[in-house]
Amino acid sequence: MAKGDPGVTTRGRRAAPRSKRAASAGAGDPALVQLLTPEGERIESATGPDGTEYRVDFTDEEYRGLYRDLVLVRKLDAEATALQRQGELGLWASLLGQEAAQVGSGRALRAQDMAFPTYREHGVLYCRGIDPIMPLGLFRGVDQGGWDPNEFKFNMYTIVIGAQTLHATGYAMGVAMDGKTGGDDGEAVIAYFGDGATSQGDVNESFVWASVFNAPLVFFCQNNQYAISEPLERQTRVPLYQRAGGFGFPGVRVDGNDVLASYAVTRHALDNARYGQGPSLIEAYTYRMGAHTTSDDPTRYRIASEVEAWQAKDPIARMKAFLEKQQIADADFFASVDEQARAESVHLRERVLAMPNPEPATMFDHVYPNGSPELDQQREQFTKYMESFEGSAH
Repeated sequence: MAKGDPGVTTRGRRAAPRSKRAASAGAGDPALVQLLTPEGERIESATGPDGTEYRVDFTDEEYRGLYRDLVLVRKLDAEATALQRQGELGLWASLLGQEAAQVGSGRALRAQDMAFPTYREHGVLYCRGIDPIMPLGLFRGVDQGGWDPNEFKFNMYTIVIGAQTLHATGYAMGVAMDGKTGGDDGEAVIAYFGDGATSQGDVNESFVWASVFNAPLVFFCQNNQYAISEPLERQTRVPLYQRAGGFGFPGVRVDGNDVLASYAVTRHALDNARYGQGPSLIEAYTYRMGAHTTSDDPTRYRIASEVEAWQAKDPIARMKAFLEKQQIADADFFASVDEQARAESVHLRERVLAMPNPEPATMFDHVYPNGSPELDQQREQFTKYMESFEGSAH
């Protein structure tokens, strides 16, 4: 686990204007905060659009910990995809390619901070210390997720696009009203969503309320270039991070395939929020290497050369290159990480296959905390219906 804090200073100058085409962002984009190039070269510091200087100061062990997180998260995600393909999960939303944005932002959260995910934040879930079996129970259909949001400071997965931003905004407003901001021990909130969700009314309404009430909230948009099959240029005419200005709070674009920059930018935004400086928007510029979900076929709407170009920016490959160039890790370390990832993925598979199938009537158990006469009647009718099949060939 990486625990170091980024040093953040202000130079008082703005970054140069960027290209009009949002999809053109890359290593040479002056508006893109980047601390680790795709080749694994370390950049000492980077300046955001408002003059904020971002940097990190990690120990060698913390650098190795970030690499371990990236590899384990990807391997567990790949195992879940394989389980779905084999009929063991009903659906799976892979994070392939987005590991750095999730691990970097997830490790930037302090213990008291609260996160509101979509259905793809498996990396953030892992960083919050939640057993990776938990979301698989949801996608296997045996439970509703299983973890305690209050214990782990990580809300349940939200399937409805953008709805979690409203939940996060209300929670953050409550944090402010309870007087839990203003110092190092203050609480900050982060809401995750994708580029497609920025077209949803819920998200824009959240921007309004968070801004007006100065909520301690970080909006973290993982721009993976596609809203299912709709490319970014059909979502926006301007870079997504610039939308924040219209709502009255700052926005910044970070290289979402750079785990170091993702950490630095997120930690700075969270600290601003916890100190009472209001909301901000982070656009993590990344790429969804796989399908939107396992029910999607991305070959129908994007070409192989585009995927290959993004493979050259792979978040794990660049971190490995950095560790090798700086002689922070050797072959034995990389082999041990790979073996740990393999063992944990096998264990995850075994546990999924051992999950008991719930009794169908348990679907009524948690609809209302104290039940209701109508619900009891429905349960009775359903139970009789299920009993009618006993002894039959069905």
